[in-house]
Parts: sequence; C-alpha cells; structure tokens
Amino acid sequence: MEPVNAAIIYYSATGTLHALARAAAEGAEKAGAHVRLRKVAETAPPEVINSRPAWAEHLRDTADVPQADLDDLAWADVVLFGTPTRFGNPASQLRAFMESTSALWFNGGLADKVYSAFTASNTPHGGQESTILALGNTFYHWGGIIVPPGYTDPVQFKSGNPYGTSHVAGGGPPDDVTLEAARHQARRAVNIAAALKAGRAA
Repeated sequence: MEPVNAAIIYYSATGTLHALARAAAEGAEKAGAHVRLRKVAETAPPEVINSRPAWAEHLRDTADVPQADLDDLAWADVVLFGTPTRFGNPASQLRAFMESTSALWFNGGLADKVYSAFTASNTPHGGQESTILALGNTFYHWGGIIVPPGYTDPVQFKSGNPYGTSHVAGGGPPDDVTLEAARHQARRAVNIAAALKAGRAA
C-alpha cells in the first residue's frame, strides 16, 4: 500500500503555531507519511503586521514555507489544521483558506479524509477548545472523519486537551510536553488514515 499523504496546514502570526505545525509534521513523518507543511496566506495589512515587531519578524523568517493551496487538500489523506484562537474562533486567515474550498468540496474532494486540529491562545482558557470545536463544524460539512488525540498516550495526561494540542502562548514558546502532544496527535491521525486506506484497498 502507498504511504499516507499528510498535509499540515496552519496560520501563525508570531511563531507559536509554526512550532506546533513543525512538531506535527515530525510526528506524521515518523508514522511513515509523506508530509506537506503549508502556511496559509497572510491577509492582515502591512501596517498592522509592522505594528508588532514579532509578527513582522516571523513573516520574514517563514518566507520559505510554501503557501497552502487546494492541491494540498486534494492530495492529502489526512489534514491537520493549526490556528491561533481569535475570540474563541479560528483566525480569519485560516478561515479564508477554508472558505476557498467550495469547488473541491462540491465535487466530493474533501470527503472521507481524516481531519484534526490544534491551536494556541495568549491566556489560559482563552478559547482553545471552542476554536478546535469550531473547526469541527467545517469538517462535518466536508464529510470528514475527525480524529482527536483523546487520552490515547501518556503525554495527553500532561498536556490535558483531548480535543487537540493547545498551548498558552503568553507563557512562552511551546515546551517539550506540548510539542510531543502535537507529534502524538499527528501520529494518531496518520495511523487512523493508514488503517482506513488499507481497508479501502482490501
């Protein structure tokens, strides 16, 4: 059987989600997947970005990360989406990308894939769970198979979020526990996608 194709698609303003996405990509690769790490387009105006030096710096530092397009979704067997929480919802940049998928969705190109999500907020309880659940609403419409990390690995009892990896960015960059939770989440999603792919092939 061919390896699973995994797309890690994220939006990151200052680097937190980029770090989580890279850890997820590592986990997916370790599970044997072909991986595409992709960022979505930045839509904030330059004057807003430049008002926060860390935002402008991160944009420069990740200039070499390929930008997500619909081909990445069509190619993937499993997709992990990462976004900061914005008032308890996904960031508009990621939503803009997801809302560009109508033609692919209409033709069934998003159905029967495995989906999972991860996030970060600046403060504890800053909308992490509601952001992941909001992404789930889109996955339902796509006909996706949602695979959360649950409490399926010891790291989950340390990280504490069964919906998806999450981090409090106000406390600094993601620590080893959070990064390992992202790796586990991706491995689990890839393993489920591999089982589904093998079942269909049989």
